[in-house]
This record gives sequence, C-alpha cells and structure tokens, in this order.
Amino acid sequence: MLTLNKVSKIYEGKVQYRALTDIDLEVESGEFVAIMGPSGSGKTTLLNLISTNDHPTTGKIYLDDKEPHSLSKHELATFRRTALGFVFQDFNLLHTLTVEENIVLPLTLEGTPVREMKEKAAAIAKRLGISEMMTKRTYEISGGQAQRVAIARAMIHDPSLLLADEPTGNLDSKASKDVMELLMDLNKEEKTSLLMVTHDPQAASYSNRVVFIRDGKFHAEINRGDNRQAFFQKIIDMLSLMGGDANELSSIRLP
Repeated sequence: MLTLNKVSKIYEGKVQYRALTDIDLEVESGEFVAIMGPSGSGKTTLLNLISTNDHPTTGKIYLDDKEPHSLSKHELATFRRTALGFVFQDFNLLHTLTVEENIVLPLTLEGTPVREMKEKAAAIAKRLGISEMMTKRTYEISGGQAQRVAIARAMIHDPSLLLADEPTGNLDSKASKDVMELLMDLNKEEKTSLLMVTHDPQAASYSNRVVFIRDGKFHAEINRGDNRQAFFQKIIDMLSLMGGDANELSSIRLP
C-alpha cells in the first residue's frame, strides 16, 4: 500500500547536503513498520517525504496506487486529510479546545455533520479508554492520555496509513508501554497500516519489522517473528553495531 522507489533527497544551499540516497521501501496493507537509525541518519526526512510535507529530489512515492507528490495543491490537501493520520512526539493538540473537539478536528475540516462527528468521537474514545475526559481541556490530562487523544484524532477518519513520529518520546515508561500496546492493538484489530520513526528499541519491538537507515541509506531490516524478547535484543544489537542510540543498552530486557 506504500511504495518508495529509489527515493533521494538533496537539500540545496551553500553546501549541498544529501539526506537520503536511493531508498526502496514497501509497507504492506495492515503492516506495522518501525524506522530506526542514529541521529542524523535521515529518519525524519524520510517521514517528511512520506507525509508529503516535503518532496523527493528523485524517485517516486506511491500510496494506495496514487502518487501524492504529483497531485495539485488542493488535491494534496484532501489526500493528506483523508488518507493519512499523524501522531507526534509533542501531541500537537490545541489547548483552547476540549478533548472531543481535538478528536473531531479532521472531520470538522471535511464538513462532517455534527451528529456524525459526535458518534464517531464517542466510539473511538470508548475504544481508546478516554470517554470520561471528553469535556476536559488538554492541559488537564496526563501525557499518556494526551497521546491517546492524538491517536484518536489521527484515526477518526479511518486513514490508510498512520504515521507516528517518536510517539513515546515525551512519555514515562508506563505511559509509553500503554501507548505502544494501543498502537499494536489498533494495527492488529483495525488492520491499520502503521509507520513509526523511533529511537526507542522497546517501542520498535512492538512492530512487525524494523528498517534501519544510516547516513541516508538503507542499512538493514529485522523481522519480528514470534518472540518479542528476541526481536528486542536483535534491535539493541543492530543499534550497537551501527553506533546508534543504544550503545549502552545491550543488557536491557523488556519489562
């Protein structure tokens, strides 16, 4: 459902900077893929290209048999609202709105009738365990609850692909575990395709597959299999070999 074909990104300036080189990637419908690599490896650039916030210098990106970067500005705005869902490290919620109003924001932009919006919001809030806080403001809830609200907002229009950028980056260990289990359940039960950039090997261990990039190039990939503990250890070992964020983590075990 998502295909990247020889995608490269070069930033022009006084000194030309090549952020990505000939990236090939396929994400199947219903698959949960994590992207990892050392700082500066190109993870965020890759996510920005897939999310259509940036354009590849060369290569093609296809999502649901469409090439979003070839769409007009209006078509692209509609495509992003309907086909993609976004979850960010800092939640990106609007503090002037209630939890419910934040959740229905994508539907508001589509002009969905109020009754339908309320029904959808109530259903997804129940699914995510946040029904009791729908009238609260976002500053009245915890970080873990705020991330659940952000996930609800990302999922309310049934996107083809959910993009998560360091979704546990601002959460404590318990909230991180809760959020990752929630994302894993949504992936399994709703068959939502999920692409997540993370530096956290524990978060990555919830995925089906981890793709590693280094210096803007594809480096390796690991498939989960049946044993999450073994998968986690393989992720740690790979990050250590790459000189990534996990040099001192080889003795860590999953909680």
